[in-house]
Amino acid sequence: MNTDFNEQQKIRLEKLQALQAAGRDPFAHTVYPVTAHAKEIHDNFNVMENQSVGIAGRMMTKRVMGKASFMDVQDETGRIQVYVKREDIGEESYDAFKQFDIGDIVGVAGVVFRTNKGEISVKADSATLLGKSLHVLPEKFHGLRDKEARYRQRYLDLIVNPEVREVFVKRTAIIKAIRAFLDERGYLEVETPVLQSIPGGGSARPFLTHHNTLDMEMYMRIALELPLKRLIVGGFERVYELGRNFRNEGISVKHNPEFTMLELYEAYTDYHGIMALTEDMFRAVAQSVLGTTIIHCEGHEIDLAKPFTRMTMVDAVKEYAGVDFHALSSLDEARAAAKEHGVEVQAHFGKGHILEAFFDKFAERHLVQPTFILDHPIEISPLTKKKPGHPDYTERFELFILGREFGNAYSELNDPVDQRARFAYQEAQRQAGDDEANMIDEDFLTAIEYGMPPTGGFGLGVDRFVMLLTDSLSIRDVIFFPTMRARE
Repeated sequence: MNTDFNEQQKIRLEKLQALQAAGRDPFAHTVYPVTAHAKEIHDNFNVMENQSVGIAGRMMTKRVMGKASFMDVQDETGRIQVYVKREDIGEESYDAFKQFDIGDIVGVAGVVFRTNKGEISVKADSATLLGKSLHVLPEKFHGLRDKEARYRQRYLDLIVNPEVREVFVKRTAIIKAIRAFLDERGYLEVETPVLQSIPGGGSARPFLTHHNTLDMEMYMRIALELPLKRLIVGGFERVYELGRNFRNEGISVKHNPEFTMLELYEAYTDYHGIMALTEDMFRAVAQSVLGTTIIHCEGHEIDLAKPFTRMTMVDAVKEYAGVDFHALSSLDEARAAAKEHGVEVQAHFGKGHILEAFFDKFAERHLVQPTFILDHPIEISPLTKKKPGHPDYTERFELFILGREFGNAYSELNDPVDQRARFAYQEAQRQAGDDEANMIDEDFLTAIEYGMPPTGGFGLGVDRFVMLLTDSLSIRDVIFFPTMRARE
């Protein structure tokens, strides 16, 4: 136990010790008969009036007025007022109640009624201390406004900021709606390993760990892709996974090293089929969770019912940067264009990398309304089929809303000879200094050598989707316990 207490905490600790010495240890309670919650009582007062109930939660306010007092009890559904009268609960119990502190966990048995002022309340027959708070709760508007404190002590954030609780309730509803959408369409939810011998399926720096028994280096997965595609090889035609990925990269309002992804794969379709599925899923989830397809986020109105815009990456760069990459015939010309427009180019960059850099700098921020960016260059798409008639580009799309990426999809590359060549190129990129390039996964190559059907796949950043549907500005606002720097 932390012994560095301030004066208020010392007083609370002394109260606890006195209760324990008197044989009334609040922590000795193991069960309390909860029969109703705050929202249920408020919503159903006409039915529940004069009914006996048992409620429990955290005491958030207390107003002692001689022989009668009021307190607000907060449970997971909201707050309800409790009227505590000495003659109803007994003098000894009333004296004990007056020693309760804000933040204590209490149980109340009583009758539902409405006060003279019209407040729906519970008139207490008994009030029981179920857990002692040794810390003073922060005052909502002045005591827990600091973002750092809110993220580090999410439990306090949830206690004093009810709107935060609502975000996470919606998060769960969003994930349930995603599952329902896919389950109804015949997708099978599966689980694949978090620890992998090769971190494939994405371009990112992985976290490295060591397995002592096997005496081998292992990686926390950066993507769900390659194990799921092995299942397509094995005969499943529609699979998905909702799971955690881990990327050893920077932290920002859009990035957390540990995040939730949805990946789905469907045999016998391509990226056009996945585009249609994606639009339908975004609409269905919004309608299920919000009751509308119109979203207000970051000052913008987004209508998911409207058809999503479709634009190639080359056309987006041409529109927003004024550079036509189809007219650039060589890498040298692409490098010259980059220099002219102040686009940073690394030593290992090919023409496709430079196109992506142009897109990131000039186009991405303009894509406020839902937009599919299509046909990415082959250099940055090692797991994607080539676009027929355009061998330097692939059948791939990314979905952008509010100037940020929400999802990534391919017509999956199922040619094992081409896939091996792509992996070899990625390995050369690693040797040239690109530590996010893919490694060669021999087992995956063997799998698709047995034959993989034409397949479409999609990955959705679930945390960003939650941000969109809850109008949250930072990914940390939709993750219960975001990654934080260690306290010094």
